Amino acid sequence: MPNRLANENSPYLLQHANNPVDWFPWGAEALTKARAENKPIFLSIGYAACHWCHVMEHESFEDPAIAELMNRHFVNIKVDREQRPDLDSIYMAATVSMTGQGGWPMSVFLTPDLQPFYAGTYFPPVPRHNLPSFRDLLTGISRAWQEERAEVDKVAANVSAHLQRQNTSTDSGIILSQKLLDSAAKYLHDNYDWGFGGWGSAPKFPQPMTIDFLLRRGLSPDLTPDLTPNPSPRRRGEPALHALKAMARGGMYDVVGGGFSRYSTDNHWRVPHFEKMLYDNAQLVRAYLHAWQITGEPFYRRIVEESLDFVLRELTDPQGGFYSSLDADSEGVEGKFYVWDAPEIEQTLSDDWDFFKAAYGITAQGNWEGRTVLQRALDDATLSARFALPEAGVAAKLAESHRKLLAAREKRIRPGLDDKILTGWNGLMLSAFAEAARALEMAGNGVSEAKSEISHSKYLRAATRSAEFLLREMRPDGKLCRTWRAGKTSPEVFLEDYAALTLGLLDLYETDFDNHWFAAAQELADEMITRFA
Repeated sequence: MPNRLANENSPYLLQHANNPVDWFPWGAEALTKARAENKPIFLSIGYAACHWCHVMEHESFEDPAIAELMNRHFVNIKVDREQRPDLDSIYMAATVSMTGQGGWPMSVFLTPDLQPFYAGTYFPPVPRHNLPSFRDLLTGISRAWQEERAEVDKVAANVSAHLQRQNTSTDSGIILSQKLLDSAAKYLHDNYDWGFGGWGSAPKFPQPMTIDFLLRRGLSPDLTPDLTPNPSPRRRGEPALHALKAMARGGMYDVVGGGFSRYSTDNHWRVPHFEKMLYDNAQLVRAYLHAWQITGEPFYRRIVEESLDFVLRELTDPQGGFYSSLDADSEGVEGKFYVWDAPEIEQTLSDDWDFFKAAYGITAQGNWEGRTVLQRALDDATLSARFALPEAGVAAKLAESHRKLLAAREKRIRPGLDDKILTGWNGLMLSAFAEAARALEMAGNGVSEAKSEISHSKYLRAATRSAEFLLREMRPDGKLCRTWRAGKTSPEVFLEDYAALTLGLLDLYETDFDNHWFAAAQELADEMITRFA
């Protein structure tokens, strides 16, 4: 029998609508019940494309015995972090403060007055990897609530006080000076991973804003960090360019269908966490676009066009908005839609198999759980020499192979689609399409002129339809809202929604110079100041 989530509009909440858990959405009904019955709240926060969210649902939330424990001792609330980034931010801060790490699914236990006293992420159904079983955790917390309430309240008060201090200790008086920017750029250069690209260790995230910062710094005439004497713009942005190439040649980039997965599970960008998020791709497209504008290298332009074409093909609503994400899983298996067996590739490509096998280093054993995540092993110059082809011929041959594999892959069962439309994320993608259209319009030359014009028109049309949709559908009562799905909106809205949409409209105005977009951006900016200043 469906629970209360059956009446919600979020795909993530609807995924849990048939759990035996008596889930509540976040709201007055659940919070009133917790206070009236003096029960702790179990707050579970996740999102539709999250692999480990699916795992915990299947292992625990679909288990009748575990559900009975949850229903008897707790008021259980499900939250879609993409719909409610405010709640996600608050309770992620609590989770990190208590455990030193965070992630999703986020599992937080609260007092009825919403103070967190225990937190974690994924919990298994049986003890493993130094984690308690979820069943044992529920039993232990219920016992502590009943028998050690004073200690629980003390922990909750201490955590809340710590979060309050964190929230008020931020130095709002920091001035974004040239010296501070120089120090940031130098730190990023000094801590760059020249072996594999990027920053930090596994899991490795793409960090498009960091990359874009370095690219833009590379163009600044007053850049002064101690890197090299009078470095050229390209040299100053070299870590950014190196990172972009490393990511696009690794498994995180979908060479068959375009677009990036959310992050790499290893240091080498080899094996992705297979979910594809709209906001990641919007920001990465702009970083690759800026790299192309700086260097003129076709490599970066190709990634831009393939990624935008992926969004048009797989994440675009018929009315013009952009969907939120594609799941990591299909048929209950992580990455199944995206990985390959060598015989399947050979059968699909036929005469081009040897060439493609060399390009991607494909073996019978595969490179991930017995299957293959496609990632470049040889560059175009090496393939050109080995197969006696001009480099342009190498690129064309690879592109044709990708088209054949895409056609074969389209016959598979697809990953789940989160088809809600978020204003903030759509604003980011609106900027990406508008800026790409503008850059491609200016780029036409020689044999590529016709292709540039086609892409320019296609991307400008996508940006225009997106802007029209957002201004029409996301303001049902004249005030902006965050979420739309199947004709229904939710009342919440956040600063990021106003900011991203305003910037997206300005990017579109700078592309087609239609004053309508400028006026709409100005109106939103005024409304944003009224609501948030």
